[in-house]
Amino acid sequence: MEPKIQACRLADMKCTGCAGMSEPLKDEKCEQLLSQLKGEWHISPQGQLARKYRFKNFRLALDFVNKVGRLAEEQNHHPDIYLAWGKVDINLWTHKARGLTEDDFIIAAKIDEI
Repeated sequence: MEPKIQACRLADMKCTGCAGMSEPLKDEKCEQLLSQLKGEWHISPQGQLARKYRFKNFRLALDFVNKVGRLAEEQNHHPDIYLAWGKVDINLWTHKARGLTEDDFIIAAKIDEI
C-alpha cells in the first residue's frame, strides 16, 4: 500500500488508522517524510519518531499535553507522552505495524501546529 504523501501537506491529512496496515515504512520513505516536518523531530535509536518540547512552566506543558490528547482522539492515533515540569517528550510509532507509518508523520505535523 503506497503512502499518499505527495497529494498535500502532512498536517492537512487525516490519520487512516490501522486498517490493512501490516508493514512499517522503509527507511528512505521515513527520511522523506521526516524532511517534511518542521521542528526537532528525529527518528530515535528505537525506531520511533520523537521530539522534545520545552515550556516556561508545568501549566503550559500540561495545556499542551491536553491539546495533543484531544488531537490524538480526533485522529485515533495516540503518541506516547512524557510530561514533566516545563517539558513534554513525544514518541510516535504504530504498534500494529511494529514501526513507523504515514500516520505517525501526519500526527507529528498536526502536533507541531498546536
